Amino acid sequence: MSDGEVLLCCLLWAHEGRVQELTAYEDAVLALIPEHDGEVIRRAQSDGADGHPHEVQLYRFASQEALEGYLADPRRSERIAERDQAIRVTELFPVRFL
Repeated sequence: MSDGEVLLCCLLWAHEGRVQELTAYEDAVLALIPEHDGEVIRRAQSDGADGHPHEVQLYRFASQEALEGYLADPRRSERIAERDQAIRVTELFPVRFL
């Protein structure tokens, strides 16, 4: 990881019966990341069995400021109701590659 770079992992759990809505929401908002000097490294889905997350994401931003710009993007904010209907739990945390 270079100086200032932010590498994150995001775990997402859908509300019951809302996995497709979770995916559609994430497709839309993750498409904004490149505009904020970021990159989606990988997305993976599971069936959510045994309490596992429905989606796992890895992404990087060039800086904390770039991440904050993405989080404050009004195009994300205007979709908050859509997000809340689809996503039950989000866990976001910094990681590093080994």
